[in-house]
Amino acid sequence: SQRPDLILLDVIMPGIGGYEICAKLKADDTTRDIPVIFVTSIADPDSENKGFLVGGVDYVVKPINPVTLRARVKTHLELKHKTDLLKSLATLDGLTGIANRRRLNDFLSQEWRRAIRSSKNLSLILLDIDYFKNYNDYYGHQEGDICLQKIALMFQKILERSTDLVARYGGEEFCFVMPETPLEGTIYLAKQIQHGIAELAIPHLKSAISSIVTVSMGLASIIPTLNNDYNDLLKIADQKLYLAKHNGRNCFYY
Repeated sequence: SQRPDLILLDVIMPGIGGYEICAKLKADDTTRDIPVIFVTSIADPDSENKGFLVGGVDYVVKPINPVTLRARVKTHLELKHKTDLLKSLATLDGLTGIANRRRLNDFLSQEWRRAIRSSKNLSLILLDIDYFKNYNDYYGHQEGDICLQKIALMFQKILERSTDLVARYGGEEFCFVMPETPLEGTIYLAKQIQHGIAELAIPHLKSAISSIVTVSMGLASIIPTLNNDYNDLLKIADQKLYLAKHNGRNCFYY
């Protein structure tokens, strides 16, 4: 239920052994990147090699020298934190600070596989800011960037679950991904988004439908199978977004 930064793992334990546990951790997307240090009384080169082969980052032989162990733990924690920071920077949108397209694709792929295993819904919202080109042309690109930042910040605030993701899909388009969420939950979030946009009340004098910034949304929710992939979910949401944009905007279709 928790995500440790590092795991100290004995090799010999009742039931399942440390090598098997490490292999399972490395096979799971949610625990794959947690470094594992093996702590064991087996001072054998073959056992040590096996520890590294299954994904361990270090191998400490008992009896433990506390000073040495602390130093090794500190080193691997620092490496983990630096790696996490680099990964975070590589997956964030530079303007809005939310997830970028690369992170979105990775997240969708991961959650698609998880939903296949659990046979539960994976839901998605594609969102487009209405008449944003007109906004940029009238207010200028700097104001356009500020508008995107305000909207992205609001999107982060309305996500109630840490398991959900909002990403910048491209330009003025955003994407919400909600694992284990039926269509009803997706509709509820879409209404929250509409309410949040209205509360921002960002002036848009060049909109053809409102005096403030509005959004159009396409909603989709399916139970994934091995016969399709997450691009099919994106296509459905994109088709619904097309309907919303060509039937008045400032609305959502599902």
